[in-house]
Amino acid sequence: MNVTRRTVRLRLSEPLRISRSTMAARDAVWLTVEHQGLRGHGEAVTSAYYGLDAPTIERLLDDAARELRRFDGPESALDALRAGAPALTAAPPAVIAAVESALLDLAGKRAGVPVHQLLGDRPGPAAAPPRAATARTIGITPARRAAALAGHLVRQGFTVLKLKAGAPDPDDDVARVRAVRAAAPHARLLLDPNGAWTADRCARLLPRFVELGVEAVEQPLVPGDPEALARLAERSPLPVIADEDAVGLDDVRRLAGRVQGVNVKLAKCGGVTAALRIARLIAGSGTELMLGCLTASTLGIAPAVHLADRARWTDLDGHLLLADDPWTGIGGADGTVRTGRKPGLGVRPRATARGAGA
Repeated sequence: MNVTRRTVRLRLSEPLRISRSTMAARDAVWLTVEHQGLRGHGEAVTSAYYGLDAPTIERLLDDAARELRRFDGPESALDALRAGAPALTAAPPAVIAAVESALLDLAGKRAGVPVHQLLGDRPGPAAAPPRAATARTIGITPARRAAALAGHLVRQGFTVLKLKAGAPDPDDDVARVRAVRAAAPHARLLLDPNGAWTADRCARLLPRFVELGVEAVEQPLVPGDPEALARLAERSPLPVIADEDAVGLDDVRRLAGRVQGVNVKLAKCGGVTAALRIARLIAGSGTELMLGCLTASTLGIAPAVHLADRARWTDLDGHLLLADDPWTGIGGADGTVRTGRKPGLGVRPRATARGAGA
């Protein structure tokens, strides 16, 4: 197999502020695996939180490329990755996820089927391509601006809004949620402080958010103490979804049945195979699956969309935050992400993305 990579800059349509940072752009590294005239693609994006910059990702993908060239096709490489071959699984989860994405895309194209048909064990009618209402993120912004954004998004078709929280003044968070609720009275609201609150602040704030109709709160406590998060979930008036405290399978095993949800991001857990293992682990435990993402292009979001019918909460809007998404194929602008019946991931480069072959 021939393997190449390319690094591009992804700019957001407007800066996104969360409790710990503000982001206006990030780099993405695209991996392309070619075999017998077909190409599969994957994407890894930079993340200060996960300690990944573009040179590091490029180096790690080059290491993976050397290993991939040893295989006679994507199917045998996927088998090795799923079996935990050290040469393919020693990299950080985001890099493993990108490699697996490219292999799945190529294997699906070779088989003539979409990726979701390669995964098996799907809920519902096997012939129906996965689709889900995705949350749309509203960052920490003045209440009036948040209300205007919410009204606009609801008119576009969004039924789920995810509000970032964790402003220095907690009353600002309450005012933002209240304004969004007034502007979007029928929308489902999720709240994400990104670990900015203490247990005492949760005790004061969560009942107020219940009154405003918030459906669930994601990682309210500073990460690093999953026992504290589990104790909070036991008494919280809102369902608690673990994110930063639920990175991989071992973390989720400690929290299964003790929190109401876990946010599974492919770049965080290590790809589709790892996400499916987590989904099987929590099945029947009382902990439900949320599918999340980093800000990325359609290429980076697409593998998770092939899992969308397995989740209670879907937060796959990273591509919708971009000023110019170089790829297309999963929708989302109307509030619903969807796969199609095209083989592989079902994505393709936009005409403006020169050099990104299909």
